[in-house]
Amino acid sequence: MAAVIPVIDVGAMLSGHPGALAATARQVHEALTQVGFFVITGHDVPRALIDRTFAEAERFHALPMPRKLALKMNEHNNGYMAMGRYAVWTSDVNRNDKPDLNEAFFIKRERGPDDPLLCSGRRFVGPNVWPDDEELPGFRAHVLDYVDVMDGFARRFLPAVATALDLPPGFFDEAFTDSHFSFRLSHYPPVTAEANQFGIAPHTDANFMTFLAQTEIPGLQVRMPSGDWQDVPYVPGSFAVNAGDMMKRWTNGRFLSTPHRAQPPVGRHRYAIPFFLGPRFDQAIACLPTCTAPDNPPRWPPITYADWLAYWYDANYDPKRQQDVAA
Repeated sequence: MAAVIPVIDVGAMLSGHPGALAATARQVHEALTQVGFFVITGHDVPRALIDRTFAEAERFHALPMPRKLALKMNEHNNGYMAMGRYAVWTSDVNRNDKPDLNEAFFIKRERGPDDPLLCSGRRFVGPNVWPDDEELPGFRAHVLDYVDVMDGFARRFLPAVATALDLPPGFFDEAFTDSHFSFRLSHYPPVTAEANQFGIAPHTDANFMTFLAQTEIPGLQVRMPSGDWQDVPYVPGSFAVNAGDMMKRWTNGRFLSTPHRAQPPVGRHRYAIPFFLGPRFDQAIACLPTCTAPDNPPRWPPITYADWLAYWYDANYDPKRQQDVAA
């Protein structure tokens, strides 16, 4: 039977029903070893919050270009990314030689002025850049509401991942304290692509797990084990979820980081609000104890998440590439 992208109802697990964690973990294990993608239903992220965040994405991208360019991506890779300047150039699933046809606005965890990581001056830990509240009233507060809820939900899902890996349910709790996430509000305009050009070109995600609130406008496609590209099934109110390169590395390749892409929409605009979950900034990523054996040694050396981000961002999303963008 051909592989399909599974749909997993997590409602019973989140409610703590007896046996639900183990049952969900079995489904997660099958999905991440066979496909690398699945769709989550039964979650408790409010639909109104999701809808409002889609509206905020649309509201931001409706700003005049000079106002968006005033928020150009900074050295922490927070801020506005202009269309046609970026792609995942390090992709090993496609020769990505043309920039992606989307624009985006990025934030990471909002840190207070006394936060030790923010005060350290290190890259990728802030600060975020925001439009003036007079210009987009409520935008900052609404976006921060969404990432706070998503961070909480994603971390409540981690026991299913740990159990799927034959680890104690709380195994990842410490690693994801002060999780290092990235949130992206993307806009895909209905434009004509050249040959081998996409809304987002074929790639794998760099982080641990991605949670994408679904929209009825098609675009997201997954490369299945057969090599065929398949649309992610649309289930209203659901999240499309996938493992990233960091999970693949941490699990010694046991869990897949599956290639996916987005096609430009036809005849209408498409917005996307992916939440990219990663562990705390200085977490050491070394092969998990349940993912190695004498005949299956670790495939990659240990690396900190901070060092992995520095490599990946510099190779793919260097903010210097848009310094000359003009309105």
